[in-house]
Amino acid sequence: MWLREELLKSIWHAFTALDADHRGKVSKSQLKVLSHSLCTVMKVPHDPVALEEHFRDNDQGPLSNQGYMPYLNRFILDKVREDFDVLEFNRMCWTLCYKKNICPTRLRISEDDAFKVWCIFNFLSEDQYPLVVVVEEIEYFLRRMMEAMGAAWSDDAFSKYKLQLSSREHRATAWELIELVGAGYYSLCGHRHALSLGINEVFQELILDVLKQGYMMKKGHKRKNWTERWFVLRPNAVSYYVSEDLMEKKGDIVLDKGCCVESLPDKDGRRCLFIIKCADVSFEVSASDKKKKQEWMQAIQTCIQLLRLGLPSPHREDRLRRRELRQHAHAKAHADGDDLVERMRQLQAANENKQRQLEAMRQKMEEAAAKAALEELRREKSQLDLQDRYRLDLEREKMVRQQMEEQMAQKSSELDQYLQRVDELEGMYRQLTEALEDERQAKQDEEAMRRLQARLLEEEAAKREQLEQMHLQQQRILSQSEAERQELVAEQEAKEAELRAARLQLQQLESERRGALEQYKEVSRKLERAANKTKTWKDKVAKHEGLVRLIQPGHKGPQRITNWGPASFTDAELEMRKKAWQESKNQAAPAE
Repeated sequence: MWLREELLKSIWHAFTALDADHRGKVSKSQLKVLSHSLCTVMKVPHDPVALEEHFRDNDQGPLSNQGYMPYLNRFILDKVREDFDVLEFNRMCWTLCYKKNICPTRLRISEDDAFKVWCIFNFLSEDQYPLVVVVEEIEYFLRRMMEAMGAAWSDDAFSKYKLQLSSREHRATAWELIELVGAGYYSLCGHRHALSLGINEVFQELILDVLKQGYMMKKGHKRKNWTERWFVLRPNAVSYYVSEDLMEKKGDIVLDKGCCVESLPDKDGRRCLFIIKCADVSFEVSASDKKKKQEWMQAIQTCIQLLRLGLPSPHREDRLRRRELRQHAHAKAHADGDDLVERMRQLQAANENKQRQLEAMRQKMEEAAAKAALEELRREKSQLDLQDRYRLDLEREKMVRQQMEEQMAQKSSELDQYLQRVDELEGMYRQLTEALEDERQAKQDEEAMRRLQARLLEEEAAKREQLEQMHLQQQRILSQSEAERQELVAEQEAKEAELRAARLQLQQLESERRGALEQYKEVSRKLERAANKTKTWKDKVAKHEGLVRLIQPGHKGPQRITNWGPASFTDAELEMRKKAWQESKNQAAPAE
């Protein structure tokens, strides 16, 4: 939130520009236009009736700044929110006042750079009106600008300028500061662009609260790709843009008390990684080198620490500290002056008392005057001693500053060594991480083998138990088999006895079969002789029967043809012959 004192400074410049007669008063019509412009820029609803009501007792003539200030606080500044553009507000006030106070053609800087110097003046000026900036703040601003330009600081040139300010109590107005910077005394010869860059960098830090900015790579949240962005660090946020012209903002990283920044090891082909962890999301960023990475991490961590402590931005804190030191010094000097005045008053009272009481004693009065003169000499001597002491303090401060610069150079070299050692430690850490990963993998393999051995032992125990059961079962089976074997042996012996008896019977049957066979052969020979005889007789009988049989009419069916010719037998005779042949065949088969 912008402080009300800083807004009032810009409005004071606009009000003073409208005061053409330098009487501290402005016409009501001009105040109406100014109020309407302020309400428009600061996004506050304008109420023209309120202005008339506020100044209803002074309808004619100009209005003073003291009368306009209550209206400004009540109807405009009390309604201001954070969503208005402060630069636009300052630009509007600058437009009202700059043409009446400076001549742009005599300056070596552009109008925009003059506007930035004007804003820096409002930031560094004292909270008193009319606005002025003390010589310490001028030196601070010029030093910062020279550092941004990369130029060396000149104490001689600034000492000459301080002598010029001696007649004005070491103070300067905004237009005197713009003329000082625009005249080119503290810029590189002929390099207006470098001067503009120096003013712009101080303006961004003091007015826009830009603590650090530069290009870095950022990892996306959805596509997980790396994109180059222009990062801008402010006390409560880190904004990132497409490019350094700040035209297209891609997002903000809002910082709060719970945020933290941590370094990350190199991965995915990216080096110099660190992460900004917020409450609900984290951002991975890759710097160009390790020095930039350390600077960004330190700057972001400083902002988070200031938020945790509830402190303002570093440059605002420095400004308050410088003011406190000046106020303390002024208070001390004022206290010394009051003590001196009190002592002089006491001396004067004592002198008057002595004049009233010892008016006739001029000699003692002269001695008192001599003492007073001696005291004056002593006081002058003490002042000279004090000046010498201040000069010695300044020289001692310069020596301390030189020592601090030498220490900073030494610290810088130590920092380089420390960063080199950090690199070595990071390499050792990566090797240690790989060794730990190998050890963890080996432990996992060992654990897997142990589980496998345990499982095999369990299976072996189960198999052993199963084999023992099978062994017991086999023992039982063997015992049963032994008993059965004995029974089988007995049964086999009985069967062998029966077999021997059957063999004897078989031998007897064999001998009987051979006898029967011989008898069969003998009968067969007899049968064959009988069959031959029978055949002969059959032929003869058939021949005689064919001659004796009566001739009878035959049937109309087909005639049967036999070995004795067609129609030699009737069907009944043929059936009888078949039956007789079959019986003889059946009788011959058992005999064989």
